[in-house]
Amino acid sequence: MSNSSEPVIYQLKILLLSITPTIWRRVLVSSDHTIKDLHYTVQLAMGWENAHLHHFLIHGKYYGIRQPRCTTFSDSAEEVKLGSFGFREKEKFLYEYHFSRSAAMGTWRYWWRHQIRVEAILKPVKNKTYPICTGGKGICPPEDCGGPWEFMKRREEFFISDVLRRFTDMLESQDFDIDREEARELLTWLSVYQNRFDRQKVNQRLLQYFTGDRESLFFE
Repeated sequence: MSNSSEPVIYQLKILLLSITPTIWRRVLVSSDHTIKDLHYTVQLAMGWENAHLHHFLIHGKYYGIRQPRCTTFSDSAEEVKLGSFGFREKEKFLYEYHFSRSAAMGTWRYWWRHQIRVEAILKPVKNKTYPICTGGKGICPPEDCGGPWEFMKRREEFFISDVLRRFTDMLESQDFDIDREEARELLTWLSVYQNRFDRQKVNQRLLQYFTGDRESLFFE
């Protein structure tokens, strides 16, 4: 446990496991931030929608935001500060998102698993707002596409077969009247194929959340 009264800044690298090419983010968070703060930092930095169950596994114990009739934790995510873990450089822990229990098999299925590595422990910069994203690569998959392997399979198949076919059909027929859901799906997978990470947008959303405008981020 850390006994220092002065906050420090953790430089964390968040790596989405079992995906190639790699999808990752680098964020700076304060030791004064809580588990709840870190959860939303990961959600916003990666581009998730906060629509499913989650937990952190740190030093052999699970932490997260309690959900009615679902997940419970022995500690409150609003009270546990990151500084209480006494993190060291190169230390790693796990963040798992979107999981469920199979009633038939009695086992858990985890869709999106993240390795979080403490790359550096820094002094805070005066007048700088935290958390902040300083780097990253790739955009996160559509949440409900079936997990890493299904995502990588669909990513290639969808673009090669569906997207090109649909656009070819529209060009040949000059009929661009598609319904909203189909348009959204096309745009989603085109964005996946382009794989362009927008750090500026992530930082705008982090600032929006941590300055109090939270509802619109996940309930637009």
